[in-house]
Amino acid sequence: MSLQSASMQSASFPTTAPRRQALGHIPGDEGWPVIGRTISVLADPKGEVERMAAKYGMIYRTRILGETSITMLGPEANELILFDQSRLFSSTYGWGTILGRLFPRGLMLLDFDEHRLHRRALSVAFKSGPMKSYLAALDAGISQRVTQWRQRPGEMLFYPAMKQLTLDLAATSFLGTGIGPEVAEITKAFVDMVAASIAPIRKPLPGTQMARGVKGRARIVAYFSEQIPIRRAQGGEDLFSQLCRATHEDGALLSPQDIVDHMSFLVMAAHDTLTSSLTSFVAGLAENPQWQEKLRAEVLALDVAADAPTSFGHLEAMPLAEMAFKEAMRLRPPVPSIPRRATRDFSFGGYDIPAGTLVGVNPLFTHRMPEIWPDPDAFDPLRFTDEAQRGRHRFAFVPFGGGAHMCLGLHFAYMQAKCFARHFLQNLSVSIPAGTTPDWQMWPIPKPKDGLRVVLSPAR
Repeated sequence: MSLQSASMQSASFPTTAPRRQALGHIPGDEGWPVIGRTISVLADPKGEVERMAAKYGMIYRTRILGETSITMLGPEANELILFDQSRLFSSTYGWGTILGRLFPRGLMLLDFDEHRLHRRALSVAFKSGPMKSYLAALDAGISQRVTQWRQRPGEMLFYPAMKQLTLDLAATSFLGTGIGPEVAEITKAFVDMVAASIAPIRKPLPGTQMARGVKGRARIVAYFSEQIPIRRAQGGEDLFSQLCRATHEDGALLSPQDIVDHMSFLVMAAHDTLTSSLTSFVAGLAENPQWQEKLRAEVLALDVAADAPTSFGHLEAMPLAEMAFKEAMRLRPPVPSIPRRATRDFSFGGYDIPAGTLVGVNPLFTHRMPEIWPDPDAFDPLRFTDEAQRGRHRFAFVPFGGGAHMCLGLHFAYMQAKCFARHFLQNLSVSIPAGTTPDWQMWPIPKPKDGLRVVLSPAR
């Protein structure tokens, strides 16, 4: 199938909402005129979905960001919408209103055959050879930054420090170490784009975050467009150079516009979600010193010098670190809610739902369901042993989505997390300052409201 026919096929269904009356039979509360329940969701997304579920059930009607939608909760709903074997749900028209202006045609915003064709082309950048190159770049960057932290012990705000680190790591492993003096300008453009994607004012009016985001995108498009022929001529092992050489099934190179769109989206996704998840991981260690010591013992058992590089063999010998990272993502999934738009009429849970309806699943709710996760608010990495996972619904844990849209960078994320854990735990101990309790903003991407104030000290 050609890319043109794949694109045409993806768009041959309703892309706008049905009349509000068509959803009136589904219980729920649409809130105030115009703003709906948007303020309630922004103020307390976890509490909002739990209150709505307690009152109306696991399928309910709500109104957020100007549109009436249906929230569908639990592993079975996750499987229906994310696995989506019958192509009932469009990701393009689910995410479009949030990300479409700044990250158009990123992989997460493509559907069905077109998505499959692009995903296959992009997968070359995540094969074993390139991943080894990325690990070397990540390892060097993490080691250098952790050494700096060790030299300046004491209190620090961890979230902004992690945000800067993941952005720097994305720049080197994705764009290459030779990006040059433009790196600060390029990373600022990405920061502005990400901030604008969740800004309440959705038009690029002068002085708004969206205006800064649109300007940032123009800078990114110009940079990537200029670099593509250079990267194709020179080669390189970074992700950008890999995509510049990637081909579709017919042997054709990805178009320059496709490369620009995919690179913009991949850097955003790798930077923002990993910042959130790694900050949550460190918070879990700081609040649970017994687990911090268990993970440190695992790292010390690697018996590798502090200045020696991390290998894939070292990462494979860190199962506890991986389980702890999963537990951090269970407690605070990097994408707490996932939107889709129904391509056809469908029925679920005893309700008929018309084509065009905006529907959403909620990993944040599923990850805290006590019938699946006993004592759900506790930090317990042993939930992810093979034995503990046996018999658990496969869509009960969905931090990376699922089905055809399962995050392409999943293994990259685990690689970076364990590489970070190795250097951090080998060098540092972390704790929460006495008298403070971290408070988290959970939507649209979890982050600590106070920046996560921690105390770092050299590891014993």
